[in-house]
Amino acid sequence: MSHATAKLSVAEDRSQRLQEAGAGWGERISAAPHSAALTFTVQGEGFDSVASNIRAGKHTFTVDEPAALGGSDVAASPVEYALAALVSCQVVVYRLYAENLGIQVDDVQITADGQLDVRGLFGIDPSIRPGFSSVDLKVQIAGPESAERYEELRQAVDAHCPVLDLFANPVPVTTSVQLIEAS
Repeated sequence: MSHATAKLSVAEDRSQRLQEAGAGWGERISAAPHSAALTFTVQGEGFDSVASNIRAGKHTFTVDEPAALGGSDVAASPVEYALAALVSCQVVVYRLYAENLGIQVDDVQITADGQLDVRGLFGIDPSIRPGFSSVDLKVQIAGPESAERYEELRQAVDAHCPVLDLFANPVPVTTSVQLIEAS
């Protein structure tokens, strides 16, 4: 199988998967609108200096900090995972909306740069937020469409990307602490 044939096969498979998923969700939501409301749960447990093991459904991964922030640098940091979540969600939504809008995307590559001032993290300057002050997304798209069509796609993605929405709009967060016996 040639490289071009393999790429076409991947594109056809992706198109079929997206169409089936869209049709399935459309039917499910039409039959029971409340089924559109989903709850995602992630659990974490600390280990080592500041690392944590995370469980999300059937998946597990490790999060740590670099040595300069007290970690052992055995995995990406929480803010890198946050940027990774943004990038991966953007890739998904670019593929989804390209399919919905009939826009051919041969390849999409996304880079996220987040600016963070650690004075907010360490409480050195209360006027500086502890999270990102800004995030820049650089999207590279390959395909035969016009620049205007890819701009139409970008606007659809920006309007519908769940993780971009988390970054761009305040989300109510509640925190509770429960005292447990140490093991």
